[in-house]
Amino acid sequence: MGYRIRPLAAAIAVAFAPTATWAEQPVSTPRLDDVVVNDSRLQPTPEPATLDSRSLAPQRAATSDAASLLRDVPGVSLYGAGAVSSLPAINGLADDRLRIKVDGMDLIASCPNHMNPALSYVDPSNLESLTVYAGISPVSLGGDSIGGSIIAETRAPEFAASGQGTIAKGELGAFYRSNNDARGGNASATVATENFSISYNGARSEANNYTAGKNFKTYTATGRAGERMDRDEVGSTSYQTDNHTLGIAMRGGNHLFEAKFGYQNMPEQLYPNQRMDLLDNEQKRLNLRYLGQFDWGRLEARAYHEKVDHFMDFGDDKRWWYGAASGGAAAIDPIACGAMSATCAQGMPMYTESKTSGASLKADIALGQNDLLRVGSEFQRYRLDDWWPASGSSMWPGTFVNVNDGERDRSALFGEWEAQRERWTTLLGVRYERVSMNAGTVRGYNPAGSGNQGRDANLFNASDRSRHDNNWDLTALARYAANAGLNIEVGLARKVRSPSLYEAYPWSTWQMAALMNNFVGDGNGYVGNPDLKPEKAHTLSATLDWHAADRRWEFKATPFYTHVTDYIDAIQWDGTTNAPRTTPLRDQFTVLRYTNQSARLYGLNLSGQMPLASTGIGNLGIKGLLSYTHGQNRDTGDGLYNIMPLNAKLTLTQKSGGWDNALELIGVAAKDRISDARNEMKTAGYSLVNLRGSYSWQRVRLDFGVENLFDRYYEMPLGGAYLGQGTTMSATLNNVPSGVVPLWGTPVPGMGRSLYAGVNVKF
Repeated sequence: MGYRIRPLAAAIAVAFAPTATWAEQPVSTPRLDDVVVNDSRLQPTPEPATLDSRSLAPQRAATSDAASLLRDVPGVSLYGAGAVSSLPAINGLADDRLRIKVDGMDLIASCPNHMNPALSYVDPSNLESLTVYAGISPVSLGGDSIGGSIIAETRAPEFAASGQGTIAKGELGAFYRSNNDARGGNASATVATENFSISYNGARSEANNYTAGKNFKTYTATGRAGERMDRDEVGSTSYQTDNHTLGIAMRGGNHLFEAKFGYQNMPEQLYPNQRMDLLDNEQKRLNLRYLGQFDWGRLEARAYHEKVDHFMDFGDDKRWWYGAASGGAAAIDPIACGAMSATCAQGMPMYTESKTSGASLKADIALGQNDLLRVGSEFQRYRLDDWWPASGSSMWPGTFVNVNDGERDRSALFGEWEAQRERWTTLLGVRYERVSMNAGTVRGYNPAGSGNQGRDANLFNASDRSRHDNNWDLTALARYAANAGLNIEVGLARKVRSPSLYEAYPWSTWQMAALMNNFVGDGNGYVGNPDLKPEKAHTLSATLDWHAADRRWEFKATPFYTHVTDYIDAIQWDGTTNAPRTTPLRDQFTVLRYTNQSARLYGLNLSGQMPLASTGIGNLGIKGLLSYTHGQNRDTGDGLYNIMPLNAKLTLTQKSGGWDNALELIGVAAKDRISDARNEMKTAGYSLVNLRGSYSWQRVRLDFGVENLFDRYYEMPLGGAYLGQGTTMSATLNNVPSGVVPLWGTPVPGMGRSLYAGVNVKF
């Protein structure tokens, strides 16, 4: 029979599943007029892991990195990077292998070190929800990816209720964290009538370097004359960032028009696992959206444009002057070096500029009470230039062109049928994508200079760099509701991803140039391969969801298996012979070239929660998660790089009135299965204890806590190689007389004990 619902909220719940299930619709969704809809209450398939504003709130004071808010999602781990730019991984697949959407926009990291990933443009204070489709994602939400989808939604526009007139509301927040003197604030304001809304969200965050739980190095030099740091200080971990969003929305009847203007100014984000640092990043973006509800279903159209200007060089903790005056080892006196500029280099400037334009059109068509058809098309146009001006004698007379006129265009069509039959809910989807890529001719600093710059450039320029990939994705899922307390879900998917511009087109085998192309933080240099084939992943996944009828307690188990043909891995490369190394280098940094191989990943994710007792101090509960992933290169038998070892988290919760407190116990096993080709470093197992607390009044929320309560020292399994200070462009394995950092053998350590507090006031 018919029943009365809000049409936009219903459409989002059915077809835009990242925001909520039917039982938990997003409170900030803009509402249109009531209509009567004859439709069944289809559950989103597959069921995602969703973090709404309520579950995100306790974490915002503890981090300025939006990606780190995903750390409570089973199967999700984080590659260490800059303080606000960590790269999420799902079941061992990370970065470009995931489809990450921010308010429907596909944003691409425009940097040879991926210092500006999509989630780095969102401040946690502006996030309304984060939704993760682990492993298997609907074709309507994930193309050109093999590892899953992450959907980030910022605050939706708000309107006055009918007859309310004009509303005005706002929010102010601030935080402080002790370990790295992190501080910042956020502000938002909305003025709206029944049909018009204008809003602003802004945030600023900055911090100094953090310290580890103990001294982890024997040296203090930074490579700059007179500049030193403590032995427990993790160099190049400071940052400063500003984010602003202006939103304008109008609605009438069953139609919504929305425009969001975004701006980021990041003057600094230093990197402990890269040889360079981000010293300026400016992003400007425009996102336009139309959403309409009709008798037959829902229609959504979107268009967006993004421009990024990115600059890298050596930050304050890394050596600035290089030259022959001291044999390239000790810190050079900048006054003396300035007087002999013919033998000295002042920094190493690197510029990247990109433009991304995209559009999409999606329709959700009700085929009956129990059937829904989703169809749509998407287009993305991406342009990239990456160049490095000369800064010293060995680089003159010209500019090194890393990627020239890089082009990557995607066009897609998809169809998806979701149906419900008694206890069964099924989803079948197919997606076609055409990916076209090209790049212009290149040159080195000096065609006759070191590192075979002339040879490599000539070979690249003579090659056919244009490519066109025709990729097909298929998804089939089924959920069976055995009873009110047991759901079983099984899914099978074929996903395809074409290589990125930074995997295909960096051309130089010269070690210094190759070292600049590294987005995994392992300290190695990488050479692109224009002949790479698209990765093709076949994933089988199942979920057992055992729960109480009211979800007071629940337990989920999700085993998965993924086989990837033409997996883009890397092999050690000899720049002199321009061929694979016959004798691999060990226990040192090296140069690798991307190549297609075969890979296999499998594992298990567990999660659950349950109440413990209702006592005089409030309601006590427990929740936990456990994740295990095994990744192997089937061609070589080698381990895949940066696979998170077995890890678990157990959280004891206490709630009473306005209090919401938690004690977290984290355990991570040793990482001893590594990628030998990349000389990946092993890390020891560790355990951590965190305390979190909050108290909420009607308009004020106070958050506080302690991270790493016992100040334990640990090395981050996915943190990469420590390159945070010193002569980072040197390839030496040993310490030199000045105490400059040894460039292999030290993983990036995690942060020591840190107290934090944050306050948020609504008015």
